[in-house]
Amino acid sequence: MTPRDDSDPNRNRWSDLDRPPLNAVALRRALVREGGLWSDVQVVARTGSTNSDLVALATDGKAEEGAVLVAEEQDAGRGRLDRRWTAPARSGLFFSVLLKPAGVPVERWGWLPLLTGVAMATGLSRSAGVDIALKWPNDLLVTVEGAERKAGGILAERAGPEAVVVGVGINVTLRADELPVPGAGSLALAGATTTDRDTILRTVLRSFEQWFEKWRSVGGDPAASGLQDTYAAACATLGREVRAELPGGKSITGEAVAVDGDGRLVLGTAEGVQQPVGAGDIVHLRPAGSPGSPGSPGSPGSPGSPEGE
Repeated sequence: MTPRDDSDPNRNRWSDLDRPPLNAVALRRALVREGGLWSDVQVVARTGSTNSDLVALATDGKAEEGAVLVAEEQDAGRGRLDRRWTAPARSGLFFSVLLKPAGVPVERWGWLPLLTGVAMATGLSRSAGVDIALKWPNDLLVTVEGAERKAGGILAERAGPEAVVVGVGINVTLRADELPVPGAGSLALAGATTTDRDTILRTVLRSFEQWFEKWRSVGGDPAASGLQDTYAAACATLGREVRAELPGGKSITGEAVAVDGDGRLVLGTAEGVQQPVGAGDIVHLRPAGSPGSPGSPGSPGSPGSPEGE
């Protein structure tokens, strides 16, 4: 893939010395190894959407399993429900990976966004020293000045009958005056011990490889792989009063009581019914254990915050 040429001389690769470009050669050297998951790492200066690009490459047979596509900047980044967002060049990590979960029944592929969340939380804790909470199904939350903020998102898309592309967007060095909405956050604003994107990307991709191989080795069984329990322990949605906004304009309100074996969020309603939710937006109505607080500022769909790759 050939990066687009920016005609603006003020937008060259060294225009912001606080945000150096990624080192693609070093990333490939660190991540691509015989017998490992990652087969290639490509970094482009700018593109519309890494997910769209990688889905197209996979569909055309031009990308192998384990291909990683990273963009320093996206101008048509997409999230769930086709939401759009942008961020300053080199202010975050915007990448997509191509997976072929051979041996895993298709009905368990819905766990991939949740697996990605666990892998990102683990990797970010190790590399940046930031505690990440997971909001079902695809948000990465940080705490900034005591408030819950959305710093990342995940988007999974099919790329043919045997492949899935998973995209991740993480705000790394986004500054307070660059926040698109009050509910957005970044690793830097959450007190990260490092914002070196090369280090962070290597660590989160290694974490992803460990979780993916463990999950795939047991046929995608979320219990046997430890994924279900680990996700539940890190999920900020569980134990809270939430509103599930469903396709078709319907909604359900209740307490999030569990994530079931299919990766669905189970709500306990006021009528005493346990209702599983497999798709839709989840709005946190109040923190767990709170007698009643305003909705979470990190709820999905905040314009301009990472909702996907």
